[in-house]
Amino acid sequence: MNKQNILIFPAGTEIAFEIQNALKYSKFVQIFGGTSINDHSEFTYKNLITDFPFIGDRDFLKFLNKIIDKYNIDYIYPAHDEVCVFLSNHIEDIKAKVVVTDSITTNICRSKKETYNYFSKEFFVPAVFNSVEEVDRYPVFVKPAIGQGSKGAKKIDSQKELIAALTYDSTLVITEYLPGMEYTVDCFTDQLGELRVVKLRNRERIRAGISVRSRELAVDRQVKIIAERINQSLTFRGAWFFQLKKSEKGEYRLMEISPRIPGTMGLSRNLGINFPLLTLFVFWGYNVSIIDNGYNIILDRAFYSSYKIDIEYSHIYIDFDDTIICSQNVNVDVMRYLYQAINAGKKVHLLSKHIGNIHDELKKYRISEELFEDIKVISTDDEKFKYIMERDSIFIDDSFSERKKISKILGIPVFDVDMVESLIDRKV
Repeated sequence: MNKQNILIFPAGTEIAFEIQNALKYSKFVQIFGGTSINDHSEFTYKNLITDFPFIGDRDFLKFLNKIIDKYNIDYIYPAHDEVCVFLSNHIEDIKAKVVVTDSITTNICRSKKETYNYFSKEFFVPAVFNSVEEVDRYPVFVKPAIGQGSKGAKKIDSQKELIAALTYDSTLVITEYLPGMEYTVDCFTDQLGELRVVKLRNRERIRAGISVRSRELAVDRQVKIIAERINQSLTFRGAWFFQLKKSEKGEYRLMEISPRIPGTMGLSRNLGINFPLLTLFVFWGYNVSIIDNGYNIILDRAFYSSYKIDIEYSHIYIDFDDTIICSQNVNVDVMRYLYQAINAGKKVHLLSKHIGNIHDELKKYRISEELFEDIKVISTDDEKFKYIMERDSIFIDDSFSERKKISKILGIPVFDVDMVESLIDRKV
């Protein structure tokens, strides 16, 4: 099949980055990102479409359809709960296909109040109180009817505190307090509506409502029953998830359901289950096969940095000892950068004061000499600046004295080994 043009919108959410990571090496798709704000998507998408209006703007659909026509977008992959609802509600007005289920399901899932009402007769729904007067025990838990993560959610210890919370926001949902562990259940429903995957993971560490440390757990019978009941009651296509928390008695209670990719589905992807790609296969009408490697795996994430540098250069002069090779190992970050530079048409020059046979060293570390435009080994009392011929060059060396001389004499940018991360382009 021809590559399908996929627009991920909004492109800067954690959900979007998981979709992008899942699809970036696929031979079936070409990825585009769309964003309404300046965010991290600027550093990860080669094809980024900026200046999108917000979905609440009356011209949003008009703008979206222009983008679809201009870039021949085949599918839109929503990466935010509100966007899922909006696109499913306006699916007939959109010129591309949308990777989302029907509007009934998306609207029920978007509202916790609607979700709890819809499943009110099920054993897994927490006790819900419709007013202060109905509350017969404290503490209770309040959360916005519409929202994601833990934003606005709060434990309430007294009637006075509850009245104050409802005075501030009368739409809050009041439920029983669930003191137990919180879990996410990742699910996959195929084109026939059959529930093919149920994966349970914990939310071991949470930051800003996002699980930043998670590990897979065994799926017990009750979790499987809950997943099957939800799948039978709503309409899902591809990946979706729900969250559970345990009550004081250790029973599972439903927190929320979402018919989209969660940002931490990368845990399952690295077990072999690529939910974002499998979801596309469902929308393409394919029968899917699933491989689950089944090994123990932990996902943990933290902030990382990407950089934009306003320099233009065609040549890279780089040292060998303590630069390409560090602590008797190949510096994989430097090698990543060098191959990326070669892909971009830049020329790499190895300029070293290595003592010994540099060719034997390269062979020892399995580094091809073809990586370099040329290889120059000079004596320890020689000066490296004499061998840098081009002004559109940068210089990478662990030696401060070498960097200082070249910066002063040639006036070109110089980089220590730890600075190479600022040269790496993360766009895909």
